[in-house]
Amino acid sequence: MRHTLTDLLRNCGAGLRALLVLTLLTGVLYPLAVTGAAQALFHHEANGSPLTADGREVGSALIGQRYLLPPDDPDDPDEEPRPDPRWFQPRPSDGLGTHGAHTRHEPLISGATNLAADSPELVQAVEAARAEVVAFNSVPGHAVDPADVPADAVTSSGSGLDPHISPAYARLQVRRVAAENGLSAERVNALVEEHTLGRTLGFIGEPRVPVLALNVALDALPRDAR
Repeated sequence: MRHTLTDLLRNCGAGLRALLVLTLLTGVLYPLAVTGAAQALFHHEANGSPLTADGREVGSALIGQRYLLPPDDPDDPDEEPRPDPRWFQPRPSDGLGTHGAHTRHEPLISGATNLAADSPELVQAVEAARAEVVAFNSVPGHAVDPADVPADAVTSSGSGLDPHISPAYARLQVRRVAAENGLSAERVNALVEEHTLGRTLGFIGEPRVPVLALNVALDALPRDAR
């Protein structure tokens, strides 16, 4: 079958019109509708679930962060960061790496260690992490029993950015946080109970404690209570 130039131009015109209409529908109108609905109905979640303290954003409720002491030598790239004992600490983030392709910054890459359960490297890392948790959270008169260290205290999540810890891990940190902030263990433990979330819809997942929200509440305690 022979095609004339007119037929070719007609087909090209129809294809171009379809491209423009679909681009308008799926590339402009649909994203605008979804974004508008998200901003109207789920404004907080659509903007990253930020948490604020003293009028400024301190992080996202969806992304875990570590609480570290300032380095002794800021110019030493090999200095290991040390956790700040004043704050509740999150799960380990051993699976995190950095992307070195950028010259001005090294963004974090989330992920797990991908080590098998019987990996000698993983076993050694867990044993070392348990010893660190015991030493870090033991206070005079109240030594942490290694058998009481929960799994989430010594293993990272699949993303490495889990914003929650188990109630058991939060309670294990109570005496250290209380001692470092001049608070009673009962007051800090009550704060943990106030921030313990139940299972989603009552049956999905496990109870959990959002570390960032807990630390924000800890920092907001009246000074006369410290």
